[in-house]
Amino acid sequence: MAHELKLPLPATPRPARPARAGVAWQRLPLLALGLIALVLGLSGGLARLGLGAPVPAAAGAHGPLMLLGFFGVLIALERAVALGAMWGYGVPLLAGAGSAALLLGGPAPALFAASACGMLVLTTWLWARQPEPHAALLVAGAASQALGSLGWALGFAFSATLPAWLGFLVLTIAAERLELSRLRPRGPAAQASFWLLASACALACAAALFEGAWALPLLGASLLGLAVWLLRHDIARHTVRTAGLTRYVAICLLSGYAWLALAGALIARHGLPAGTFVYDAALHALLLGFVFAMVFGHAPLIGPALLRIRLPFHPSQYLPLVLLHASLALRLAGDAAEEQALRQAGAWGSVAAIALFIALLIWRATRPKP
Repeated sequence: MAHELKLPLPATPRPARPARAGVAWQRLPLLALGLIALVLGLSGGLARLGLGAPVPAAAGAHGPLMLLGFFGVLIALERAVALGAMWGYGVPLLAGAGSAALLLGGPAPALFAASACGMLVLTTWLWARQPEPHAALLVAGAASQALGSLGWALGFAFSATLPAWLGFLVLTIAAERLELSRLRPRGPAAQASFWLLASACALACAAALFEGAWALPLLGASLLGLAVWLLRHDIARHTVRTAGLTRYVAICLLSGYAWLALAGALIARHGLPAGTFVYDAALHALLLGFVFAMVFGHAPLIGPALLRIRLPFHPSQYLPLVLLHASLALRLAGDAAEEQALRQAGAWGSVAAIALFIALLIWRATRPKP
């Protein structure tokens, strides 16, 4: 498989146990926990814009469901599969239990904190197997998630823990792209600048927990810098000139980096003032425009890695990607104009893009293979 098609989740050594033939059905229930959190989180997001939600509690749990429920399950499951030890599957299970507790009034912060600490153990174990710089950065990302989740469990405000959770996703993706950048020569200045930016991002996430006045400007500046670095040095700049799945992945990456740059600029200039239009614009540029573009681009490897299925490329995959970016642009236009109707239309478009993306995944996985 071509190196440029790796997903933005941890690069891992060969599993300790040999792979068995056939679909890994036993992993489906854990993956379903993440998908349920995704559906409820999207529903809660619509409710926050005054569009109603079938589960009222989801409206107030939109952020944790997406950041800790969906991504917490998905990334932890991938790392448990990579480790090849049965105990590792308890980590995504804890994240799924956290989502349920969030809606039912249980000890959700404690469960998410336990899952995040388990994620840190998993990642550190994998780093011990593959002690390379990008793996160390994955550990830093997992530590950021654990720090934010422990802070939430200890009573810190959501606004204080949010940067740490954002840092977890950004550092995880940056680490994977760093691994691929080794395939092309990089001068000392490029390497030093990357580590300076990644270190600044990690430091800002930790400082934000304690309300350092300089933390959010530093976080925004580091995100902007990482976006510029990735646009300049990622191998996607070259693979975008190819065809098929390779070109599609490159377009997802490059378009995502543009949204990351915008999010970084907004955070550097305005911070993350909760409940404001700039808060909405910055968060969704980062999480929808950047992170979900990465998910869209690398799902053809996430599925085979987790479930041992084939997901052959089809040009229809561009449809949800275009819809995702167009709807996000509409939402941010609504933020800029303070126009609720545009924001609502953009939100519906984003939900439709993710739903279409999942439907196409299922279709490609179940269609007869040639």
